[in-house]
Amino acid sequence: MKKFFKVVVARWLARTPFGLAVLGVGWLLGRRKQRAQVEQGRGGRRAYGSQKTRPVARSRRRR
Repeated sequence: MKKFFKVVVARWLARTPFGLAVLGVGWLLGRRKQRAQVEQGRGGRRAYGSQKTRPVARSRRRR
C-alpha cells in the first residue's frame, strides 16, 4: 500500500515543473540517507531474494 501511495503522489507531483523539482529534491535526499545508512553498516535494504538461512540443496527443492 505504501508503494502505491508513493506512485500516486509522484504522478500527481510530476504534472507541474514545481512538482518535478520537489520530486528531484526528495530523490536526492533519499539517496543521501540511504548512502549514510550503508556507510554506517545498517544497510537499509537487502538484495532481492537474499535470505538469512542456508540455501536449500537442489535435490530437496520443490518444483
